[in-house]
Amino acid sequence: MNNSYIRVEHLTKRYSDLVVLNDISLDVAEGEFLALLGPSGCGKTTLLRTIAGFVEFSDGDIMIDGRSMKRLPPNRRPVNTVFQNYALFPHLTVAQNVGFGPRRAGKAAREVSSIIEDCLSTVGMAAYAGRFPSQLSGGQQQRVALARAIANRPKVLLLDEPLGALDLKLRKQMQIELKALQQKLGITFIFVTHDQEEALVMADRIAVMDAGRIAQIGSGRDIYHAPAERYVADFIGDANLLAATVATDGSLSVGALSIAAHHDARPGTPATYLLRPEAVSVQHPPAPSGNLISTSARVREIVFAGGIVRIYAVTAEGQEIVAQQASLAGDTPITVGDDVVLSWHRDSGRVLTK
Repeated sequence: MNNSYIRVEHLTKRYSDLVVLNDISLDVAEGEFLALLGPSGCGKTTLLRTIAGFVEFSDGDIMIDGRSMKRLPPNRRPVNTVFQNYALFPHLTVAQNVGFGPRRAGKAAREVSSIIEDCLSTVGMAAYAGRFPSQLSGGQQQRVALARAIANRPKVLLLDEPLGALDLKLRKQMQIELKALQQKLGITFIFVTHDQEEALVMADRIAVMDAGRIAQIGSGRDIYHAPAERYVADFIGDANLLAATVATDGSLSVGALSIAAHHDARPGTPATYLLRPEAVSVQHPPAPSGNLISTSARVREIVFAGGIVRIYAVTAEGQEIVAQQASLAGDTPITVGDDVVLSWHRDSGRVLTK
């Protein structure tokens, strides 16, 4: 990837006294797949629509390829947008939908036909060129919407939860296909989603948003394993977030446990100890030895979820810790009410002070 292609500089959007985007700065490289991730109302769709030109911003600027977008309408920006409802023209065939943009741009009929053929082939929909949108499944409509978007050869493709209307299995399939398409085309993608798994699967980087701000931006691996704050840790993946205090010797007190941990907080500072469920093992006593942290607990609930099992256990101090392990036939079962030992490697936990 090259240097910054899209630059958002101190972007703010207000509706009267309501601040929807709060001084956001963001760089996106050419050819990058960036996901804007967050719950409803966090500002991710507003940010996307601001880049597209559908929403005017109050302060700041948006630069694309070194050019300010401040006074450019949507149709003059080097971007195209795919919406959740696809917005296909119901009275036009698949081919006519895909060719609409190039025709409107004044391209010759032969060139338009070539673009239609190429785009439909790219998304695997060449055999459906003569059908109408009502004759297509949700996944097929989504592919046609993508073909129509790339027919205009945009430098940037903006996608506003385009997989949200699909069922789970098809959505997972389309995640892989969409990522492969982006890599093939080399177009810069900015993708809005509230689905953390979707963002982790597809994006090169993820911007986690909260109340109009970017709480953290980075690769999926970095955000999952090294969240900058409790909000990010709680939003990305499953997490045990245990109340803790920094002791006078610098160790972390989590209930009766004293844990040597890396941090820069002062003694007496309240903190949160992050522990991912997959890092926790559950065993019947005796406790494991070695470079592990362990604590006694009693199993409160067990949830079977096909390939994994989640075990909810309560420690003697009343803190609940969730463990997640593979579901394998023939395992010695842990049952509700069992007294167990929870253990994890010392490097698995992370200290959060905000």
